[in-house]
Amino acid sequence: MSMGNGAPQLSLETLRAEIVTGEIDTVIVAFTDMQGRLQGKRLHGQFFLDHVLGHGTEGCNYLLAVDVEMNTVDGYAMSSWETGYGDFEFVLDMSTLRRTPGQPHSATIQCDLAWLDGSGPVRPSPRDFLKAQTARAAALGYRALAGTELEFIVFENSYDDAWDRGFRGLTGANRYNVDYSILGGTRVEPLLRDIRNEMFRAGVVVEGAKGECNLGQHEIAFLYDEVVRTCDNHVIYKTAAKELAVAHGQSITFMAKYDQREGNSCHIHLSLRGLDGSIAFADKRRKGGQSKVFDQFLAGVQATMREFSYFYAPNINSYKRFQPGSFAPTAIAWGRDNRTCALRVVGHGAGLRMENRVPGGDVNPYLAVGAMLAGGLYGIENELKLEPAFVGNAYAADVAHVPTTLAEARDLLAGSAIARKAFGDDVVDHYVNAADIEIGAFNAAVTDWERVRGFERL
Repeated sequence: MSMGNGAPQLSLETLRAEIVTGEIDTVIVAFTDMQGRLQGKRLHGQFFLDHVLGHGTEGCNYLLAVDVEMNTVDGYAMSSWETGYGDFEFVLDMSTLRRTPGQPHSATIQCDLAWLDGSGPVRPSPRDFLKAQTARAAALGYRALAGTELEFIVFENSYDDAWDRGFRGLTGANRYNVDYSILGGTRVEPLLRDIRNEMFRAGVVVEGAKGECNLGQHEIAFLYDEVVRTCDNHVIYKTAAKELAVAHGQSITFMAKYDQREGNSCHIHLSLRGLDGSIAFADKRRKGGQSKVFDQFLAGVQATMREFSYFYAPNINSYKRFQPGSFAPTAIAWGRDNRTCALRVVGHGAGLRMENRVPGGDVNPYLAVGAMLAGGLYGIENELKLEPAFVGNAYAADVAHVPTTLAEARDLLAGSAIARKAFGDDVVDHYVNAADIEIGAFNAAVTDWERVRGFERL
């Protein structure tokens, strides 16, 4: 079947038929955790049809209360030793049914999370975080569309080799800057081609691939879609890219800042439409072609950017990317087709949109897009006035800046009345605790930088 955009879509009827014939024998049911990773189960196809399709399945609620190492950590209201680490329900969203990229006999279904006592959704779940904001937008008469541009670095080393080396001395798949280079892309085309084709097979419309600046750095872009669908595609793609790299004996990192060269960005393009499909952001009668709604939305994203920075940059490493002259923003300003600004306005007419250049490759897309929506809706609801577009080099501008550390972003989120009204105290406190856990783990760690400087010379 077609999604209306040329990419194949797996229907439930086809899934049933292919499970009977054995063409599909495994169904993955998964949700996205706080770190942006797919977590869930692989089920035998017939068991899925007989026992899971009708009512979902369950998983331990610690899955939204662990660090990246899967350690159980303190401070979460939803899950602890005191509450016994119970379960929550995986609620199947059958609209996400697709063939699993790189796994020819498997299908994948993405899930929402709900409490087993019937009290409703698990609100800190990233997918629910975004869906709460899409519901707010719909109440105002809008539907949000987005596209994510996700960069990564390809290494010739396998993941196991990289682990054994302590992630030092790895060899990039390109030896020099291959930004837009067709020749440079050819060097890694076997892997990039597999990713593109497998994502298309999974129902995602592929735009193309291009080289980037760091050694072995590339980007694959996909067609924009409704925001939840875009984020669903994003996390499927991120997982599939890593799995396909394994099949090629290579590895990929989406770290915001792997080394002192260019970091991995995740630029997010976002626009609103009316619920009837009408264009909400463009108005040719106004100067610059931007509608009043667009100006208010953009002003809201800009006004909340510092307070919502945690959702755009959720890790210690995220903040290493914000360096002057790096094409990663430092200034919270907006400009027309100005890549030195945190917010860049591009396109015209139906294609007019805003680009948020703050997120890195490590971002959780549901949290970032949800924060953008919340900020933009705040601007609309409060009829914020948009300041004039910044012209020139924003790196040298005397304006508000992106926070420079996770600790700073954590404090801004914790004290944000706007965030608490938009997301709820329970959600804000959940992610403030996640930041506290990450900061505490980093502060307790001894880094290579410290050993190099201090082992002999101090």
